[in-house]
Amino acid sequence: MVKSIVILGGGSAGLIAAVTLKRRLPELEVRVIRSPEIGVIGVGEGTTASFPRHFFTYLGFNPKQFYDEAAPTWKLGIRFDWGRRPSFFYPFVTELDAELPNFSRSPGFYFDEETRWMGLTSACLAQNKAFPRSPQGTPDFRYNHAFHIENVKLVSWLGGTARAIGVSITDGTMRAAERGPTGIAALHLESGERVAADLFVDASGFRRELLVRAMEEPQISFGSTLFCDRAVIAGWPRTTEPIQPFTVAETMNAGWSWQIEHEHWINRGYVYSSRFLGDEEALAEFRGKNPKIANEPRIVKFSSGRVTRPWVGNVVAVGNASGFVEPLEASALQVICSQTRYLADALRDSRCEPPPSLVELYNEVNNNAWDDIRGFLAVHYAFNDQLDTPFWRACRNETDLAEGTRIVEFYRENGPSLLGKGVLVRPTNSFGLDGFLTLLVGQMVPHAKPFTPAPDELKRWRERAAANAREATRGFTVEQALQTIRAPGWRW
Repeated sequence: MVKSIVILGGGSAGLIAAVTLKRRLPELEVRVIRSPEIGVIGVGEGTTASFPRHFFTYLGFNPKQFYDEAAPTWKLGIRFDWGRRPSFFYPFVTELDAELPNFSRSPGFYFDEETRWMGLTSACLAQNKAFPRSPQGTPDFRYNHAFHIENVKLVSWLGGTARAIGVSITDGTMRAAERGPTGIAALHLESGERVAADLFVDASGFRRELLVRAMEEPQISFGSTLFCDRAVIAGWPRTTEPIQPFTVAETMNAGWSWQIEHEHWINRGYVYSSRFLGDEEALAEFRGKNPKIANEPRIVKFSSGRVTRPWVGNVVAVGNASGFVEPLEASALQVICSQTRYLADALRDSRCEPPPSLVELYNEVNNNAWDDIRGFLAVHYAFNDQLDTPFWRACRNETDLAEGTRIVEFYRENGPSLLGKGVLVRPTNSFGLDGFLTLLVGQMVPHAKPFTPAPDELKRWRERAAANAREATRGFTVEQALQTIRAPGWRW
């Protein structure tokens, strides 16, 4: 029976696990072992809409405290400078996976070269607006949104929240893991302390101290799909630049560059493949694109893939300790929220005595999540023809579509049809049919069923787009929305 849990790692993964488990199972003893010698990667976090749902709905935390301490800005989607058109938007709402009244086909069939948005949210993004205006004249926060958060502030908020609900946080470095009959018996710290528990959560990041090093769990590479293995990171203080309500993903010679919007800082990174570009060349290209860089760029090395099983014996790996893919869809925190929620629910449902069938199901669900992300990212790479460089030619010719194969084949034969809804994409796939269609249609991937609407139908489509644009014009920028929630009398 699980009565005590020790979490190895005090970054975002370890603290989210601690907060989730203690909040949902307050009777458990939860302790975090945090090494002061291991710093936070701190690239500036982008989240998906699952993050606010996890903390404010599932865990019931106070949004005001989060906004006051973590100081996020809003992210309503991603702008891709990608594919045949100069750019397109991927909003965190369903805009393509919907039947429209008075139209003969599903929305994706009308997305031509003149179309910049498919619905109200993408129209807002195109005009740098974060939220539409509600009937009360305030930002309409009902629309799915995510956040841009500075990693140091996020970890600080998580740490304070964890302590406030009874999580014990110990600064210490693990010297060795003691094996036991069910997996790990105890951790031995450099201080000499022996730390025992019923369940161990490996949140040690790329080091994978418990599941891979101690338990020797095999790993699966995603290298045939995702060629990038480096990122160079830097940024500069915000001056007169408007705060954009989206992450930018910009095509580069041997990969892509992100831009993450914080209130007082702009974070930039270049994700690239060392197979096609040396570190010095990457730095030169990065600096050329970003002359405002104010700090010394640093390079992070990584590999994409996952462990074979994230839960083995009494060890559960979360976050980078369980797997990693590059941040093209900002899936890192989404995965952690999903993993820790499922773990908390598994313990609750089993009354803290998880049987083998539940552990097996946990592994299947989490492996599917990693594999679904891999297949979704594959679609980004296999069809981006904006640049004709050796890297992008290799992506178009060599990318293993993996879990994305079936939906791509269906799309190429049938176009953005909705007939595959609930079949082509697993119900647990966080991106859904809409996500795949947004990437395929946005990149103008050709298909066998092109459609030319009749003049009256095209007129209605243009009128619909114009109406969304007018409504978006009335919306709130990030700066205006921040002023609103900081005004005296504002209530969440």
